[in-house]
Amino acid sequence: MRRLLPTTATVLIVDDAAENLSVLGGLLYPTYRVLVANSGAKALRIALGTPRPDLILLDVMMPDMGGYEVLERLRADPATLSIPVIFITAMDSPEEELRGLDAGAADYITKPIRPNLVLARVRTQLEVKRARDWLKDQNAYLEAEVSRRMAENELTQTVAIRALATLAEIRDRDTGNHILRTQAFVRLLATHLSRRLGFAATLDQGYIELLTRSAPLHDIGKVGIPDAILQKPGPLTPAEWAIMQTHARLGADAIDLAQQDLDHPLPFLTVARDIARWHHERWDGTGYPDGLAGDAIPICARIMSLADCFDALISPRVYKPAIPLEEARDLIATERGSHFDPAVVDTFLLGFSDYAGIAQTHLKAMTNAV
Repeated sequence: MRRLLPTTATVLIVDDAAENLSVLGGLLYPTYRVLVANSGAKALRIALGTPRPDLILLDVMMPDMGGYEVLERLRADPATLSIPVIFITAMDSPEEELRGLDAGAADYITKPIRPNLVLARVRTQLEVKRARDWLKDQNAYLEAEVSRRMAENELTQTVAIRALATLAEIRDRDTGNHILRTQAFVRLLATHLSRRLGFAATLDQGYIELLTRSAPLHDIGKVGIPDAILQKPGPLTPAEWAIMQTHARLGADAIDLAQQDLDHPLPFLTVARDIARWHHERWDGTGYPDGLAGDAIPICARIMSLADCFDALISPRVYKPAIPLEEARDLIATERGSHFDPAVVDTFLLGFSDYAGIAQTHLKAMTNAV
């Protein structure tokens, strides 16, 4: 007896006549692994088993459940949908053959069978299936590889952003986990704001992810501010304040410089540039560096502005102590329509308990670390 190799194709023969099963089985067995079923119901059970058939030879005329019903059920189940089926039947009219092919059969062989024809048709269908399976595997591999590389790129971007942002934060020792808190505030604000009329089109899930990823770079320009100003324990003089304000433009220019050699701008860096340059603009036009007002301020910067200010209020700095969360909330509310976009403030106030929860979690972590 020939020993079957692991790669041997499996063929299921379905016929209610034992002699037909014997003839077809004897013809195919020397080359293929052969399974047999003498009813449609049994064929469906075997088709879902292991090993799963690579090809089914299906008799059309059977009692209880005919070949067309068996094929319909095979095609209705995702597990057996792609198994090719060859109808084998004594009905040899062109109309019946067309009906079988229209029903989804891969081929149609009439009885009495001709051995060489059966072997040729079986071999052809198995080769087609093998090619289709190979292509499916290749597509799955390519999709997995693309997903892996995208995840790798996103991780690289995240690590690079965190490293760059930390350069700015590490020089301002009192800010603690400022970039982590503001990043969490930004994500939540953008998510809540996306549910408001007029914001859903801009703040889709993709943009929220870009905004969240880019948020830590909002103060990257502070690397260009002298320590004597950045870490001064008291109020800044007008001249010192003018220098401090340059961090917005410095950060945006640095990000633009980083993109000069790219064929096209990276979306997350474009958002990061907008945040870095304009997160100190005010709704009433009295902010810096460009004096933008209202909707002229990009939505990413308007969101970052509130998140940044709220965190500054509740965090201790060299020049001031932290204030309670509720007091910070009330101060934000008084700046509605002057410093901040009214819609952003309303969104913040409506979900204040969520922002307070983020703040308390980070403050507790800082306390435990100390």
